[in-house]
Amino acid sequence: MKQFKKTLLAFSVAVLASACSDDKSSSDNVAEVPDATETPQQQNYLGLSSTQSESSWFEDGQKAVAAASAEKINNTPGAAKNIILFVGDGMGISTVTAARIFAGQKLGLDGEEYQLSFEKMPFAGLVKTYNTNQQTPDSAGTMTALVTGVKTKAGILSVAEDVARGDCAASLERPLTTSLELAEELGKSTGIISTARITHATPAATYAKVPERNWEYTAPDGCRDIATHLVELEAGDGIDVVMGGGRRNFLPEDFTDTEGKAGLRTDGRNLIEAWKTRYNDGVTTAHYAEDKAGFDQLDVNNTDKLLALFNSSHMRYEADRGNDVGGEPSLSEMTAKGIEMLQQNDKGYFLMVESGRIDHGHHANNAYNALSDAEEFAKAVQVALDNTSAEDTLIVVTADHSHVMTIAGGTTRGNPILGKVVKNDKTGVAEEMPKLDKTGLPYTTLNYANGRGFAHYGDNTDADDRYDHDIVQGRQDLTDVDTTAPGFHQEVLVPLSGETHGGEDVGVWARGPGAHLMSGTNEQNYLFHVMARAGGLLEQSAK
Repeated sequence: MKQFKKTLLAFSVAVLASACSDDKSSSDNVAEVPDATETPQQQNYLGLSSTQSESSWFEDGQKAVAAASAEKINNTPGAAKNIILFVGDGMGISTVTAARIFAGQKLGLDGEEYQLSFEKMPFAGLVKTYNTNQQTPDSAGTMTALVTGVKTKAGILSVAEDVARGDCAASLERPLTTSLELAEELGKSTGIISTARITHATPAATYAKVPERNWEYTAPDGCRDIATHLVELEAGDGIDVVMGGGRRNFLPEDFTDTEGKAGLRTDGRNLIEAWKTRYNDGVTTAHYAEDKAGFDQLDVNNTDKLLALFNSSHMRYEADRGNDVGGEPSLSEMTAKGIEMLQQNDKGYFLMVESGRIDHGHHANNAYNALSDAEEFAKAVQVALDNTSAEDTLIVVTADHSHVMTIAGGTTRGNPILGKVVKNDKTGVAEEMPKLDKTGLPYTTLNYANGRGFAHYGDNTDADDRYDHDIVQGRQDLTDVDTTAPGFHQEVLVPLSGETHGGEDVGVWARGPGAHLMSGTNEQNYLFHVMARAGGLLEQSAK
């Protein structure tokens, strides 16, 4: 709520400043306000006692308003030379709240008062995520909305909503141009970074136009699979930075990679070699990496194109990253490297960064990994904030959809977010023992509406192991269970083969030119239009 008040106040100041000026020059698009950073100290407020006005909460509120009123608004179309779109896959509001507490408690705080990096950004709003044919969406349709400005069906990537899922012929007639392609046509550099397979729905929507998100390595005759779309992208000179997982989708089935994993392609093509051939043409220099050592050795000053595929399938969960055979960089490390490469282009760049495994942790009912990856996602955003300027770079942070994780009520302040519910007594002091349900069993703060249900694998940091075991129905006795352990999987209400997405709105946070337009509650495709306006993608491409 505090963030929305900040947004509305800053926006109101900008409107008043614009209305009071007779000068219609382009400089009017940047709203300057008086320096309001100084907070009144020990002042007497009419009708307020010193108990109220000298409260730290009151003083913090005054400081927050002062900071918001001093925020600059840049409304000039095309002012954003660079655009960075961060997508926390499955990072709904409850995930943001829980991740905030999780990260804060790791720092020794109560947790609730902590702020993730993107929560400090000056503008925020809500986003409606439904697909054209689903109340609760999938990532293909939602990401298509984010990068094309057009909503579409679930399961299809960057093709129009009137195309039936899986209809190859129809999809060829109804493609949608993406923000990445628009940036390429303007001569900007482009990049996609993900901890999921780079051919997975969210990253794939930025470059592929297919009516079936599962065509990652094969497709019907007449259509190209998603990996082929990436390697053969026609817009501009192709994507400059590609980092993520999904190596198997680029390799033939008779090929074994350095980690002993076989490829999946049935057409016999080695698309990694095809990529190298295309870009090592004597003019450009292309670098391929598949482990941490190769990543660390990269010389960005002598590399024009980068393809890095760090795992056969998805990259590891952040908490599990140390167990990878070849070694993997973190999302924040990949973000830093990506920005370092892309910013060498004087025309600017478009970069999409996805934390893909927040979603997967939730699907496995493993809040620990979902929150760990959300925490790392926030670190990646901080890298971008530290290495760019709000004057020429629009940073947008959002999610494609939510999940059905809930935060139970009545828990005492500072209680471990992954712990069992402990309530306060009548005096407001935390009780010594966890709260019991009507059957006499303790329960956790975080739970899921559906999924595979309870499991406890101790210190195991790979949430995907949950799929190797049976679905568990009903309440379990958690009295002697360490629910804060990485291998604890939360209980569920409805038993399913896997936890589902949630249909509620997700958040959006922004900094830079045009960021103020991210306020309010908007359709998901609206975000594309804000980014396109700020970056001049549509206006310039029409010239």
